[in-house]
Amino acid sequence: MKIKTKIALRYSIVTAILMTVFAAIIYFVSAHDRETEFYDDLYKEGVSKANLYFEAKASPEIMHSIYKNNIEYIDEVEIAIYDTKFNLMYHDAKDIDIVKETPELINYIIQSKKNINFYLKQHQVVGFIFHHNNSQYVITAVAYDGYGYAKLHRLTINLIILTFICIILSFALGYFLARRALKPVSEISDRMKDITANNLHLRLLNYNEHDEFGELATSFNKALDIIESSFESQKMFVSNVSHELRTPLAALIGEIDYALLKERTIQDYIKTLQNSKYDASRLIKLVNGLLDLAKASYEESRISMTEIRIDEVVLDARKDVLKADPQYKIDIQLAPLTEDDTALIIEGNEYLLKTAFSNLMENNCKFSENNTSTVKISSEQNAICISFSDTGIGILPEDMENIFKPFYRGKNKEFITGNGIGLALVDKVIKIHKGQIGINSAIGVVTTFYIRFHTRDHHVISE
Repeated sequence: MKIKTKIALRYSIVTAILMTVFAAIIYFVSAHDRETEFYDDLYKEGVSKANLYFEAKASPEIMHSIYKNNIEYIDEVEIAIYDTKFNLMYHDAKDIDIVKETPELINYIIQSKKNINFYLKQHQVVGFIFHHNNSQYVITAVAYDGYGYAKLHRLTINLIILTFICIILSFALGYFLARRALKPVSEISDRMKDITANNLHLRLLNYNEHDEFGELATSFNKALDIIESSFESQKMFVSNVSHELRTPLAALIGEIDYALLKERTIQDYIKTLQNSKYDASRLIKLVNGLLDLAKASYEESRISMTEIRIDEVVLDARKDVLKADPQYKIDIQLAPLTEDDTALIIEGNEYLLKTAFSNLMENNCKFSENNTSTVKISSEQNAICISFSDTGIGILPEDMENIFKPFYRGKNKEFITGNGIGLALVDKVIKIHKGQIGINSAIGVVTTFYIRFHTRDHHVISE
């Protein structure tokens, strides 16, 4: 069921409840007024006939004649007159006698000293004391309010019809108003259907940003911005990966084709295998870099975090780098000392941090003529600072803002081979650990990467 239909139905239900309550109140108030008014009419009719009997000295025959003539056209009131000793003085229809007065009833009316009203089935009865010539008489008047009940019945029918008409009108009005109010939603839905992977540049425009639908359109546009950016990043990523994979694969196939072209000497085959191994190593390194970049791109909730010591992770990274390239020189400097071991402990993922530190050490060594990296670890209040320095060619100012983008290689890329994954991976890992990373570079002199992690409070002891 659509929202506008639900709104119309709920609007109709509310209207039905209100109309039912309103109709019930009108009915019960009207029924009470009919009853009260008819009791008053019975009293007045009883007083009139009593006056006609006592004051006008009308004979019983005349009064019976009036009663019989009227009863043919309307529900005439039946009057009975008794004295206080239960002697019947006059009765409009003694043969019918609807009330069937008893001494107990007469005595109850006398003792009540006020009008009494009650029902006999559908007939209403009023009993009261009438005073004449210092004497008391008991008058009873009874009748069926046919006219009043007929009016009440017509009122009931009219209220039911009016209630149903109001419900139908409220549903139609509610549907119209809901459709009109939700029209922007339909427009947004139609426009969203037009947006596909091939035209993610389209946006929802011309909406008032200060109402709910404008806020919804703004949220959709922000989501589309993120999706478009993700698609562009994905296209660029696939394009770059394809390019990076194609180069070593093409070189590897070329070496194999060269070896198969004709018979070679053992030395030629050895050289071909060495070149093939080099290309395969480049492929493995690229694939490992892509896997590490993918791991660093996981949601933080999916990355396992434990307490680790930064200095131990740095030492492990140094060990891995030297194992892969023994000619590298990595100098680790730890200062100042702390009064307890907790100063160098953070919550982190050991594998990712070791991978990031290894990349920075390798970059230092690759871009330094003496293949050297200097790593300094220091602790401050609530923070751990690590710097990775080289004495290499440096980074140009125009490359600084793009240096952490995946597959980006600066103008110094001719100096050494690479694929542009390492620093992008480092940036993601540091951000996952809520750290900050910065660069300070002087062309031809030194390049230093600064990393800062927040940690628990500790006291620093100077050497």
